[in-house]
Amino acid sequence: MDSNANQSDLRLITVDPGHFHAALLQKQQLRGVASEAHVYAPLGPDLLAHLDRVSRFNARAEDPTQWKLRVYAGKDFLEKMLAEVPGNIAVFSGRNAKKLDLIEAAVNAGLHVLADKPLILERAQHVKLRDVLETARRRNLAVVDAMTQRFEVTCRLMRCLVNDPAIFGERVTGSLKDPAVRMESIHYLIKRVAGVPNLRPLWFFDSKEQGEGLTDVGTHLVDQVQWILMPDREIDIAADVSLLQATRWPTTLTLDQLRQVTGLPLDSPAQPPALDYFCNNTVRYALGGVHVSLDIRWDVEPPAGVPDTEYVLFRGSRARVEIRQEKEANWRPDVHVLPEIPADRAALREALENRIAALQSTFDGLAARECGEGFRLDIPDRHRIGHEAHFSKLANAFLEMARNPATVPAWEHSCLLAKYFVTTEGVALARREL
Repeated sequence: MDSNANQSDLRLITVDPGHFHAALLQKQQLRGVASEAHVYAPLGPDLLAHLDRVSRFNARAEDPTQWKLRVYAGKDFLEKMLAEVPGNIAVFSGRNAKKLDLIEAAVNAGLHVLADKPLILERAQHVKLRDVLETARRRNLAVVDAMTQRFEVTCRLMRCLVNDPAIFGERVTGSLKDPAVRMESIHYLIKRVAGVPNLRPLWFFDSKEQGEGLTDVGTHLVDQVQWILMPDREIDIAADVSLLQATRWPTTLTLDQLRQVTGLPLDSPAQPPALDYFCNNTVRYALGGVHVSLDIRWDVEPPAGVPDTEYVLFRGSRARVEIRQEKEANWRPDVHVLPEIPADRAALREALENRIAALQSTFDGLAARECGEGFRLDIPDRHRIGHEAHFSKLANAFLEMARNPATVPAWEHSCLLAKYFVTTEGVALARREL
């Protein structure tokens, strides 16, 4: 299959979809992508859910899509796809344990790859991931990890501020006990939409299939640290990354809670009365000499009205930059800039206003407001787009790379390898220290 696709010649192949992101790529009709798309998967609830989602996109009243799906359902779905190769883009989103094997097969077949995180779960897979990326580079193929948080406005603004010395000052290295970068992420297993539980497949609760907290959702956090702290730079794992400390612990679900979240009866006598799901991790490491602390936690069910939340802190010599989600702001993420030395507040405000003025072409209407001990960025609602819009932007960026693989940034593969080194080595370290 020729990897140099023309703008009108991109064709999608979705392989074993097990997560709604696989369908989300097709929420809109994509410019230059053929409306006929192929799906290869084993017959089962994951495939049926995927087909239902795409069908609803086609059937909606407003801006319906025109996807024509050609579906092969069988246990030999991969062999069938490799025998036919009816497109030039492979999409992977779902079961994670064997995802790298599928990606390797796609790259060897000459396909560009858009893969939902995580690409790997175990450190033993890291060498193979490196080899797959090298094969893709030689064959002029784009392999992209779906890092949607790079399109979140608060993350984009934090990246700008942390890399502005007039605001941030010099990088603070911190220490193991007092890290210079902190990220805390809390997710919930039982979520309700319109009063109905958002169902998850039973395999989601097998950490060997889904991953632990750090190797799953923690992938986004590690990516953000690199993307903000070492922007557009290649990372040398041996020289730049040092794993220091890690922990892991389970979240326990009762059988009734497991029934709620899966929608399955689970009445077998062999079913245990409770499930210990290892989905919580901490990791402490240094990146380029800067100490980083990540805490990833999954609780069973949120307090009323509380969504998934994240806290982010980067410390510089002049200012601390934070992303907070607070009840007073209806849990909306906001960027705060706090002077390290209170007497520097006026100078910090001037530097912040200068930076905001320079950002108006990208974030028109952005402003800074006095807030407690520092400043909060006022971000117009038009710049606050949701997760599905983030995914749409990522999809468009990926399609441009598929059309012209030379546009894949030179630093991207080294950063991807460094990211999965931190996630997999972090979990391995936690298992040893448990």
